[in-house]
Amino acid sequence: MLKFLILGVFVALVGIGFFAFNNEPNNEPEKPKTVLDFKMKDIDGKEVSLKKYKGDVLLIVNTASKCGYTPQYEGLQAIYDKYKAQGFYVLGFPANNFGGQEPGTEEEIKEFCELTYKVTFPMFSKISVKGENQHELYKFLTAAETNPKFAGDISWNFNKFLVDRKGNVVARFSSKDTPESEAITQAIEKFLKEK
Repeated sequence: MLKFLILGVFVALVGIGFFAFNNEPNNEPEKPKTVLDFKMKDIDGKEVSLKKYKGDVLLIVNTASKCGYTPQYEGLQAIYDKYKAQGFYVLGFPANNFGGQEPGTEEEIKEFCELTYKVTFPMFSKISVKGENQHELYKFLTAAETNPKFAGDISWNFNKFLVDRKGNVVARFSSKDTPESEAITQAIEKFLKEK
């Protein structure tokens, strides 16, 4: 009888230990599931959770101030002005990955954008969009595991990702696709209609 009692207590303790071991909190950070799961620094150095854009349609663009495509700032501002009342934002991410075409500081970039192109859409701190120091957001945007439909390296300045109201990437456009092009504006309008 005593043997069974001791055995029962032993089995119970082993069971509790096993349960406790398997239910320890997982200290690994949760992997981002959408663009909205990222926190970024804005052009003034303040941390911004992209969750603030939940419910909005976004166009994420890697920008540069000394590129042949730099005049696209004008088109980006134009589509931002046209659609912002419907919940649309352009998010600009300056990057110096291509030909050293974004050499300036955040202050210089901000001044250039505001004075030259009257930019009012959100601009963020300079990041790397490819290579060894690639920012986590751009790893997410370009990796086949996290963005199977639109993965692939950033080819140059002014690549564009369209993101729906839930934070999912729904389209990708090259540097050659101008912001006011039919392809981009039709895609924006399509996803603005979705609630």
